[in-house]
Amino acid sequence: MLLTISTTVRPATDLGFLLHKHPDRVQEFSQSYGMARVFYPEAGEERCTAALMLDVDPVRLVRSRGRSTPDYALGQYVNDRPYAASSLLAVALADVFRTARTGRCHSRPELAAGPIPLEITLPVLPCRGGPGLAHRLFEPLGWEVEARAVPLDEGFPEWGDSRYVRLSLRGEVRLADALNQLYVLLPVLDDSKHYWVAPDEVDKLIRAGGSWLAAHPEKNLITRRYLGRRQALARTAFARLAELGDDVEEDLEPPVEEDPAAGEGQGDTPPATEGDAQGDTPPVPEGDAQASRRPLNVLRREAVLGALEELGARKVIDLGCGSGQLVGALLDRPGFTKVTGVDVSSQALTFAARRLKLDRMPDRQRERLELFQGALTYTDDRFAGYDAAVLMEVVEHVDPPRLGALERVVFGTARPGHVIVTTPNAEYNVRYDFLEGMRHPDHRFEWTRAEFREWAERVGGEYGYRVVFRPVGDDDPEVGPPTQMALFSVENAGGGDD
Repeated sequence: MLLTISTTVRPATDLGFLLHKHPDRVQEFSQSYGMARVFYPEAGEERCTAALMLDVDPVRLVRSRGRSTPDYALGQYVNDRPYAASSLLAVALADVFRTARTGRCHSRPELAAGPIPLEITLPVLPCRGGPGLAHRLFEPLGWEVEARAVPLDEGFPEWGDSRYVRLSLRGEVRLADALNQLYVLLPVLDDSKHYWVAPDEVDKLIRAGGSWLAAHPEKNLITRRYLGRRQALARTAFARLAELGDDVEEDLEPPVEEDPAAGEGQGDTPPATEGDAQGDTPPVPEGDAQASRRPLNVLRREAVLGALEELGARKVIDLGCGSGQLVGALLDRPGFTKVTGVDVSSQALTFAARRLKLDRMPDRQRERLELFQGALTYTDDRFAGYDAAVLMEVVEHVDPPRLGALERVVFGTARPGHVIVTTPNAEYNVRYDFLEGMRHPDHRFEWTRAEFREWAERVGGEYGYRVVFRPVGDDDPEVGPPTQMALFSVENAGGGDD
């Protein structure tokens, strides 16, 4: 099976630095099922291509299959695993490009940090859902997708197409993001994994998909397929995604009938795993029974809306709006006469426009809305003139040395009458099963209650704001709430005028 990655960034041979693989030699990496090799079919100044080829040992593959496997006697001799891209290739990719997936490159840090022109090709890829599913999974991530069905037999066109596609992706994407997307989505398209799906798969999914999965329109399908349709693990993953503050709106047990492959003759739901058959469910954090029904991001959004209405704010700016959940909720309440969403990510704003149905929004509602791209660490006149600004799950994504710049821009220059800040409570992390480290791979830090209070009181004193604190979610008597919220108000500030 083969995967190629090409770029035309100049000099194109810098791809070798980003992948940490030298273009002048073939490198081999032993895998549990065979051998992975990385080589460069072309390496020039204008175009460079790296190829990952996985040779699967059929003997090792046979030995891995249990006798309880359906069609065991035939399946050990006839299968597509040595030839079609699948979870085998995804695991090899994760191993071979381990450092590249983190986005670290000491030789070319600026190149690794930003998008570059990429073209990715997979000649044979199982796709349970057809070419349409490939488009639905990759296009929201910024890719131009070409997915062509492979015919069952070119000599007999009347037989129709197979479940395989030839996939080509083109776009300006950060290389680390592209590798992590492939790692997650290859087994999702195949709807199968070659290994037992254990609880640590939730951590793998969050690490690889934390920066994009929560806002993806097909996040339900991706999560279930990646986790082998194990309901217990899916519930845990949805809870973890809801913690990220990245707009997972669905309940922890969303409906399962959205899988497009079902009913097409090639996407039948596989039998439940042993844990699912026994009614395995993830434990709910102690004292947090409500979270099993309503995700924390919903509680957080409601707490922010309630605070804004209590403060009498009418003109509100959401700084770091993501895919627009809070913006949409504000627009649904006529009392907010001007609603603005700002994000540094153009992709997030694209998601927001799609979620808000901007192209079909009624004129009266559209007049109240503004979306624009902006960085919160740089002075921007467009941030000024609002009754209230919201930083909902934003500050923890800012490098600590840059927090001072954000404080000056928001509290000093823009200076709204009120600022609402929410951020995770690090002490509460012990209540989440399978969580190792921080809640999101992009978090630069997570504060305890004392650390958050110290920061908020310092900022309030420095810029002339009084501050009060509120819990969001169940307030655990030992570790506090999962989310902590601070309400900053300029002394004698009231609600804004229309």
